[in-house]
Amino acid sequence: MIWYEIDDPHDKQLDELAAKYHLHPLHIEDCRQSGQNAKIESQQDYLFVVLKPVELDDDNEVIATDLDLFVGLDYVITVQEGQCATALEVMRRMHAVKDRLSPGELFHRIFDEIGDSYAPITDRLSEQIDQLEQEALRSPQPSTMEQLFALRRALIELRRVLANSRDILGHMLRSEYPQLGRELQPFFRDVYDHTVRNLDTIEVQRDLITGATELYLSSVANQTNQVMKVLTVFGTVATPAIIITGIYGMNVQHLPFAESPHSWGIVMGIILTVSGLMLVILKKLHWL
Repeated sequence: MIWYEIDDPHDKQLDELAAKYHLHPLHIEDCRQSGQNAKIESQQDYLFVVLKPVELDDDNEVIATDLDLFVGLDYVITVQEGQCATALEVMRRMHAVKDRLSPGELFHRIFDEIGDSYAPITDRLSEQIDQLEQEALRSPQPSTMEQLFALRRALIELRRVLANSRDILGHMLRSEYPQLGRELQPFFRDVYDHTVRNLDTIEVQRDLITGATELYLSSVANQTNQVMKVLTVFGTVATPAIIITGIYGMNVQHLPFAESPHSWGIVMGIILTVSGLMLVILKKLHWL
C-alpha cells in the first residue's frame, strides 16, 4: 500500500495524483472547496470519502474541517483541509501502523479514530450542561442563557456531522466495494454503533438544553414574583400611613386630635399601630 498524505489541497501533487490514478475532476474540486458534507462516492477504481474531524473551542463552538480520502486497491490519498488538531493526531497515530495495513484497513482505522474523537466532546458538553442547570436553578444570570444558546448551536452542528457520518456507514454496510474487503464489515458495523450511540447522546443533551432553558425562565420568573411580593407587602403596610397623613394634611378644621399638644405622637402611634396590625394579618396569611 502507498499512502499519499497531502496537507494543502492546492498542492500540485494532488493534480499529479489525479492524472496518475484518474481521479474525477469533481472530487478534486471538492477537496479544494471547504465546508463539504461528510459523504462517500464510488468510482470504478476508487472510493472518495469526506470525513469531518471536529474541535470544540473555548467558546463552545464546534469547528469542523474536511478530511478527504481516495481509497484505491493499492493506495490511499488523504487531503487535509485546515490544521485540525484532531485530524493531525489521527494521522500521527496512523503513521505508526500504516506499514502493516491494507488501504481498506487504513481507511477503517482513520474513520474509527475520528468517530471516537466525538465522544470526549459530548462528555465535555454534558458536564457543561449539568453545570448550567445548577446555575439556572440557583442563580440565573443573562450569561447563563447565552451559554445555553452556545451549547445548543454546538449540539446542532455536531448532530449534523454525526448524521452524515451515520449515513456514510449505513451506505457502506449495504453495499460491497472491492476496495473494502468483506472481512472489514464487522469493524465498520462497530463504527456505526459508536456513531449511533453518540447521536443518541446528542439527542438527550438537546432535551437537557431545552429543560435547562425552561428551568432558567422559571427561575427568573420566580425571582420576579418574589420581588413583586416584597414590593406589594411594603405597599400594603405603607397604605395606612399614607391615608392617615393625607387626611391630616388636608386644610380643614376640627380633625381628631388636631388641637392636642400631643397630636404628632398620637398620629404616629395610630400609624404604627395600624401598620403593625397589617403586618400581623399578612403574617397569618403567610405572605411573609
